[in-house]
Amino acid sequence: MGPLCYRRHRFPPEIIQHAIWLYLRFTLSYRDVEELLAERGLDISYETVRRWVLKFGPAIAQRLRRRRPRPSDRWHLDEMVVRIAGERMYLWHAVDHEGEVLDMLFQRRRDTRAALRLMRKLLKKQGFAPKLLVTDKLRSYAAAFRRLRLTCRHEQGLLKNNRAENSHQVVRRRERKLQRFKSARSAQRFLSVHGAVHNTFNFQRHLISRSTLRIFRAEASAQWQDAVAAA
Repeated sequence: MGPLCYRRHRFPPEIIQHAIWLYLRFTLSYRDVEELLAERGLDISYETVRRWVLKFGPAIAQRLRRRRPRPSDRWHLDEMVVRIAGERMYLWHAVDHEGEVLDMLFQRRRDTRAALRLMRKLLKKQGFAPKLLVTDKLRSYAAAFRRLRLTCRHEQGLLKNNRAENSHQVVRRRERKLQRFKSARSAQRFLSVHGAVHNTFNFQRHLISRSTLRIFRAEASAQWQDAVAAA
């Protein structure tokens, strides 16, 4: 995949890239990004920032995912309730044991068919089966596990699945900042992009030294610059 094309835009690529980075990297609204850019003397409407994110965000996320190392073979699956336009929906969420977001999928039901759809998508996207699958005690997971005839170990328990439970916090913060998701389609698109950026810049700071953190930050910055490189 070639570099991104920023031609026919009023502002230079560096400003566009910075605005997209601010919105995806931090829990900010489009209006927050507009205010931060205004402090730097840039008169850019929040609607312009929104269009930049929608246009370049998916391509940037795809490039970031290609540069990520292979996730671990210990997967945690969970689901959370999300209300979209007054309708109750479920966000099915999969992470590995290090907190790497593997996939997110909005579905209307919380049954075996929904669990099966998530697990099939995971196996196809990752290209390998896990050695350990951790879920809560929802029976849909066990039924889907049997349907797929997986040979890995399957552990169930609420406390065992804290890794997946904690990963919901990032989504909840974004949901509050956006004043709830407006549609399942836009939410799916946003979380797909946000997940790739989160994986790139998410460091378990309590487990690494300050010098190691600086190295990780430099590597993440290099990955971002490669992903947003202009033609």
